[in-house]
Amino acid sequence: MTEPTALVVRAVETGVRPVRLRLPFRFGANTLTACPQLFVRVSVEVNGRGTAQGSAAELMVPKWFDKRAEFTPADNVNHLAASVTQAAQLYLDDTPATAFGLFARHYLEVMRAGEARHLTELSAAFGQAVIDRAIIDALCHALGTSFFEAARRNALGLCDSQLAVDMRGWDWSSWLPQLEPLRRIEARHTVGMLDELDDVHYGDDGLPISLRAVIARYGHRCFKIKLGGDPVRDLQRLRAVLAVLDSEVGTYRYTVDGNEQYKSADSLRELLAGLRALPAPLYIEQPIARELSLSTPLPDADAAAPLLMDEADGTLDAFAQGRELGWTGVSSKACKGVYKALINRARCERWNLDAGTSRYFMSAEDLTCQAGVSVQQDLALAALLGLPHSERNGHHYADGLAGSPRDEQLAFTQAHPDLYSPAPAGHPRLRIAGGVIALDSLFQPGYAHSADPDMAQTQTLDQCVSML
Repeated sequence: MTEPTALVVRAVETGVRPVRLRLPFRFGANTLTACPQLFVRVSVEVNGRGTAQGSAAELMVPKWFDKRAEFTPADNVNHLAASVTQAAQLYLDDTPATAFGLFARHYLEVMRAGEARHLTELSAAFGQAVIDRAIIDALCHALGTSFFEAARRNALGLCDSQLAVDMRGWDWSSWLPQLEPLRRIEARHTVGMLDELDDVHYGDDGLPISLRAVIARYGHRCFKIKLGGDPVRDLQRLRAVLAVLDSEVGTYRYTVDGNEQYKSADSLRELLAGLRALPAPLYIEQPIARELSLSTPLPDADAAAPLLMDEADGTLDAFAQGRELGWTGVSSKACKGVYKALINRARCERWNLDAGTSRYFMSAEDLTCQAGVSVQQDLALAALLGLPHSERNGHHYADGLAGSPRDEQLAFTQAHPDLYSPAPAGHPRLRIAGGVIALDSLFQPGYAHSADPDMAQTQTLDQCVSML
């Protein structure tokens, strides 16, 4: 067993690139067509191992981290940029600590600073979450090991923390080796609110547009269906989507996502009543606003499906608080942080062991993760947590590695031939065969990538708003 390794962050570089979606993506009340993607590269001095570099990337999605009407998409993106800058300043040249120790040392300061700037909890935590991933990548390179092996050996340094007092006494160094990282993950296809359903329709780029075309191309058997907050219309849409799945797939599983759009308990109860007449979803994701999620007891949803927390999972203790109100599931998203995901996964295991049940669970959800470092690190996190299917939508609404320089596209395709399909014309794209993504190439040294983004081919962080 490797002892946790101390490190110091010596440099943090940031850059952004524009991403233009090939299809509009409607979630909640927002429709996304363009967005900046953040890239981070850190230089880390690791005790006894010298200096190493690590990278991370994440889309800066407006109107998900913060849905408040008084803030524009530009405001949202500026808030995310500010959180990156602040976390970088706190981490630079700090006294030596483990990777987790550095996160724990600054987490409360990050959150307090976000509150002072009127950021949501998700926006405040964003910068630290992305930089933490780059630090983990650098640490893995310094140790010459994969993300999965670093976690197994607890080289990250997870331990008791005042940030998660409910997990006091949990033996991280014994529990982490028990995780069995997956080599394959089933891709759960997102059916957006604007998506065509019936015709077999492909775009000029050769990629599928309609749901029937998606199924024919990728072979999905697991789906996520977006809702809009009107139970009558949502149930009508669900019936239409399920009719396509009945005819094209046969045996399938699905989830539904309310994206905080259900504004009253009565409307949610109407949705739950209607769901009982349909094939049962695996779970219902975040139907009510995050502001109500930790103060309002939930309707009894068990007869329809368990309820899963997503946008309300803003702090390290949100899931523990939500459990008291009826939330039984929580999402993993790399944009919310590796350590939060690990802590919540351990909570599920501890609570289930204590109760002798399997009531508490995690899911893997997407934030339109783009091909390259972003989707690879998110998939690796889901694989480590043992989550057998993950929502994937970035490959559908955007065009693979289209936003990357050609040399970078080739580097990722060659380093990860199981993950990307080379395109004779166009750009390499995520490879999904029979509805499944192969992950073998993510088990190399580093945090889930053996090719690096070209930071010279990015723009400065202050250009992010111009990319909307």
